[in-house]
Amino acid sequence: MARVAVFAGLIVDEADNPVDVTYVGGTPHYVVNDAGFLRHIPSEKVDRHVLDIMQENVLQNREAVVQGMLQFLGKDDLFTKAAVDASIGQMSENINTLLETGLPEDARQWLGLMGLRIIIDLHGDVVNVVMPGRIDLDE
Repeated sequence: MARVAVFAGLIVDEADNPVDVTYVGGTPHYVVNDAGFLRHIPSEKVDRHVLDIMQENVLQNREAVVQGMLQFLGKDDLFTKAAVDASIGQMSENINTLLETGLPEDARQWLGLMGLRIIIDLHGDVVNVVMPGRIDLDE
């Protein structure tokens, strides 16, 4: 069970209104305003869906992601490459940890500044994930 809303501050509704976060019984919920009726959507539903999309994008571009991380770290040795590759392979386990601990505030702000926006409908279904630098393979 999620203890924090991972993408707090990065979620908007279909009318581009910010979605708030509240806790009900200790469980985080995104709150969507439906013409005055506040719909409470368990954050884990939305967060898990977005994290699955991100994981799929990383896995589809695994080699480019590994190379990018090596450049970012300023290292290009076999051991660092193996460590980065192994961490990508453990993304599923890391998602569960992320749902419990959340993203650091600085990371969330950075993602927002980079243009990450998650659009959900009144039922909490993810309509679109706007990710900076993402290549849409369908176009």
